[in-house]
Amino acid sequence: MIIVPNKIGVIVDSFRVGVREGLVKAKEVGADGVQIYAGSGAFGPDNLSQAARKEWKSYIASLGLEISALVGDLGGHGFQDKRANVEKIAKSKQILDLAVELGVNVVTTHIGVVPEDKNGEIYEAMHTACDELSTYAKSMNAYFAIETGPETAITLKGFLDGLSSKGVSVNFDPANMVMVTGDDPAQGVHALRDYIVHTHAKDGVRLREVDPRQVYGSLGYKPLDHETMAEAAESGDSFREVPLGEGSVDWDAYLQALVDIGYKGYLTIEREVGTNPEVDITKAVQFLKKYRG
Repeated sequence: MIIVPNKIGVIVDSFRVGVREGLVKAKEVGADGVQIYAGSGAFGPDNLSQAARKEWKSYIASLGLEISALVGDLGGHGFQDKRANVEKIAKSKQILDLAVELGVNVVTTHIGVVPEDKNGEIYEAMHTACDELSTYAKSMNAYFAIETGPETAITLKGFLDGLSSKGVSVNFDPANMVMVTGDDPAQGVHALRDYIVHTHAKDGVRLREVDPRQVYGSLGYKPLDHETMAEAAESGDSFREVPLGEGSVDWDAYLQALVDIGYKGYLTIEREVGTNPEVDITKAVQFLKKYRG
């Protein structure tokens, strides 16, 4: 079995019990670090005073945990709508500022489905927004990391290659690839090797081909149904999210690929479905620890 050097993280929100209790549970299940949703709510930048930021940083450290990244998703088809991008870019910068204050340099996000047409208005809007955020993130030695899944690794690489810096990089989620685009995660790792700064540990199965725009939504596209990603992953007929090791992700090949490219960052567990997330997350931590020897 491949031996990996990576620390194991957990998305606090996956426990569905609030941030403070979620942090305690992350420690109890044996995680090294945590990822916290900061788009709004308890960790939204507007809701955290300077004193509160210091208190949270101290409390997380007191538990013996690190922050692997913040989640900066803002919804609304990501950055496809140029009319909404001014506000979203400003908010994303605030989340990057917050991350750095908390001692972490990665903010993960969904930017929307990258269109195949590089000459269209949606592609231009997304590219312009990401280029500004890339420059901003790089100026503070941080990363705004796009989560894989809505498009193939090759399409995402082409988008990233056109940016002016690597301040916008990749949060690699192997399950999203398996479930939605049908991409091979190991091959995807090699394709995106220059950009991967954070990963999600999640598993799933694909039941049939599906248009990514139907799953993630897209500006100007009317989906066939109104399921959210989480709803579709739990009970949809296109794909299902399953406990780690029970899906179509080839973990030996995927983790070997991460070792091959020299990735030493976090494997952060995300569990969006299921009636008992704490049990599933505990098993996921144990599953990943087998690879640490």
